[in-house]
Amino acid sequence: MKRIALQLFALLLAVTAFGQDGITVCHTSSTEKFAVFASNKKFNSEHATPLPYVHVSQEGGKMITYKTADGQQANAYLIMSKTKTNNWIFVFQEWWGLNDWIKKEADELFKDLGNVNVIALDMYDGKVTADRAAAGQLMQQFKQERGDAIVKGAIAYVGPQAKIGTIGWCFGGGQSLLATLNAGKQAAGCVIYYGMPVDDVEKLKTLNTDVLGIFASKEKYITPEVVSKFEANMKAAGKKLEVKNYDADHAFANPSNPIYDKAATEDAYKRTLAFFKAHLK
Repeated sequence: MKRIALQLFALLLAVTAFGQDGITVCHTSSTEKFAVFASNKKFNSEHATPLPYVHVSQEGGKMITYKTADGQQANAYLIMSKTKTNNWIFVFQEWWGLNDWIKKEADELFKDLGNVNVIALDMYDGKVTADRAAAGQLMQQFKQERGDAIVKGAIAYVGPQAKIGTIGWCFGGGQSLLATLNAGKQAAGCVIYYGMPVDDVEKLKTLNTDVLGIFASKEKYITPEVVSKFEANMKAAGKKLEVKNYDADHAFANPSNPIYDKAATEDAYKRTLAFFKAHLK
């Protein structure tokens, strides 16, 4: 009996260690899979502290609050077109929260796309950090039910005539795809930057727009194998997915990251603009 108990204990330790380092998770949502990474010290260490930056909008961006589907309030950074348009871009943060770097990205999308309104959703309800350990905790504490309520509230805020494109990086990449699923027939283009994709083919069948996936071939987390499975699942769902892999590391497009890859980022951004312009006509 004692020997069996010791064997079970050893097995438990092995499974725990594999979960921490191997990060192999089955039968869980894309959000839960990504949250598991936060417990991995190596994953955390590869997210360098964002460089200091204070954003001052040149495009009229401002913080707003709106009602959410669960009866609460949510925050967002909003930039409205000077001329009326039903074209919208929903922007989703990295695991740091809705920081000034994301507001800067929102402003740039607004300026470079034209004829669009941009809203960056605060998925952490006001919590922002530049500390890796704290970011991991925020990501683990995040509840997708609340995230869906925030997104559905934003969809109600922009109105039933809105055409909604979505974009996000890292944690926000996965949220971008989930938001597109929530947008239903209002969806008008989804861009994922190295985010965890949905692997439920039945859910993917409900997509009403195309997806552009920007990924990093040196990834140790959203690996090429994960991307290949996503491609296969989208094909099985009968949906269009364009994938562009770059010889870069996770978070390569973040200008506040010391491993920022300027050439890859510029090419990915050109593709992103062309994709949205084609879908937000």
